[in-house]
Amino acid sequence: MDSLLVITALGEDNPGIIDKISETVVSCHCNIIDSRMTVLGGEFAVILMVAGKWNELAKLEDALPAVSAPLGLLMNCKRTSKNPPATDLMPYSVEVVSIDHPGIVYELAHFFSSRNINIHELNTTQYAAAHTGAPMFALHLTANVSADVPVSALRDEFLDFCESQNMDATIEPMKP
Repeated sequence: MDSLLVITALGEDNPGIIDKISETVVSCHCNIIDSRMTVLGGEFAVILMVAGKWNELAKLEDALPAVSAPLGLLMNCKRTSKNPPATDLMPYSVEVVSIDHPGIVYELAHFFSSRNINIHELNTTQYAAAHTGAPMFALHLTANVSADVPVSALRDEFLDFCESQNMDATIEPMKP
């Protein structure tokens, strides 16, 4: 059974970062099984989950500082394990659009956490509205809702909450 390692890296956006990191992963006989990579401002952010035998991951951990230094990356590694599948959770997709203002992520995170609903993934972006150029905010998140939560009540509460915050929103079961 493979062991797992999560690697995060952050540094100035330059060509070749993914090339060098992935080359190092492969040269240590490991495999990238999940990843998120994006440019934020002038910085490039990487999150990888890598699988390999424990000794291959140890070799990778030792090799990464030599890769990160020349690229100017701040890099961290942490061993992890697979989450057991939760059979009593239903994944829901949430979309929110609003005029941008501080606190939107907090307000939405608080809504779900106060109901003991775990946010599995969250992505946001800011963009200029067509015609007016007003700063707009878009959010997509996946929330894992316990099967014992009355979904129609949750949906109503969420939509009422978003309306009170002047946000357009949808909440729907994830489609396979």
